[in-house]
Amino acid sequence: MGRLDMPQPAHRQPSACNVSLHSSPLEFTPRTDIMRPDFHSTEARMPPASSRPELSGPRAIPFQPPQGDLALLAGSANPVLAQSIANHLGVPLVPGRAHVFSEGNVFVRVRENVRGRDVFVIQGVHQPVNDNFMELLFWIDALKRASVSQVTAVIPFFSYAKADKKDEPRVSIRARVCADCLEAAGCDRVLTMDLHSPQIQGFFRIPVDHLYGRHVLCDAITKLNIPDLVVCSPDVGFAKSASQYAKILGVPVVIGNKHRADHDENAEILEVIGDVAGKNVVLVDDFTITGRTLISMADALKQRGAKDIYGAVTHAVLSKGAAPRIGESSIKQMLITNTVETATDPLPPNISVISVASFFAEAIRSIHDRTSVSNLFPEP
Repeated sequence: MGRLDMPQPAHRQPSACNVSLHSSPLEFTPRTDIMRPDFHSTEARMPPASSRPELSGPRAIPFQPPQGDLALLAGSANPVLAQSIANHLGVPLVPGRAHVFSEGNVFVRVRENVRGRDVFVIQGVHQPVNDNFMELLFWIDALKRASVSQVTAVIPFFSYAKADKKDEPRVSIRARVCADCLEAAGCDRVLTMDLHSPQIQGFFRIPVDHLYGRHVLCDAITKLNIPDLVVCSPDVGFAKSASQYAKILGVPVVIGNKHRADHDENAEILEVIGDVAGKNVVLVDDFTITGRTLISMADALKQRGAKDIYGAVTHAVLSKGAAPRIGESSIKQMLITNTVETATDPLPPNISVISVASFFAEAIRSIHDRTSVSNLFPEP
């Protein structure tokens, strides 16, 4: 066979160093037509002063492009709160469908195009806790597979936040497991309110924006114009938060000491640290399930000479029989928020609901516009 005529390589442009292959030894001829900055010179590394932006602190207006168009999606746990948030923001809710099959399987579907949008899915983790949590994971997964720009899980009440440590042998730290699941599903950020233990934020490797219900509740307490007021924490664990309530209201704080022997949700009040004789007292807590701790503490305060007893609780989980029990108690009036929408009993006249929709709406707007969320709740 004859030799194949191979195509000749195209002529190459000379590089920064010209190499002569026919000289011995190799000769390198550096190019002189290339500008080489002096990297030891400050002028070579810094742009002109006129083009450098001035340093500044947190900006009150958006200073970065948002992550696509703002979109809100309501899960089945908080439809009323989600609609109120959407009304405050002036945006419609993204249509979606959540369905539980007869064998318990959860199905979700986003019913419009959300590609490239900044989506906030509003889904609390309360009763039924496991169904609501799994639904939240499926919403996040569906949104990520629909190519959203970013998905934020708005969790008004995160029930598993109570399980933040290994306080018994061979138990699960369920809050950490839930955090891992949210991240594995593709969640980019979490927005929540009054975690039972604030250190749970450290369980996440994604940003967590933690809102405090005390700012909304303190506004409502102030409007009641209660004289000789004292703030009371029902246990030592909530004492620091109770101190923040007292600081905002400008009143003293007392602390209760309780003991819970088992997981039966019944606590024994051991002592009250502080003077409440002749005072009106507001009991504050992050959540209540049966109401028994608050009622027992109210009775203990009455025995120590307190006058009227009020309550302020962010998350009113209120299991079966809790609402009537509070209605018949010595608590004159209890303020709760609308983070939990599953009511097993009608609310009695002494329980009032304070909406946190505008608070969440402002936080969502700040996250979307990339402005400071902490400016929404300045501490006194």
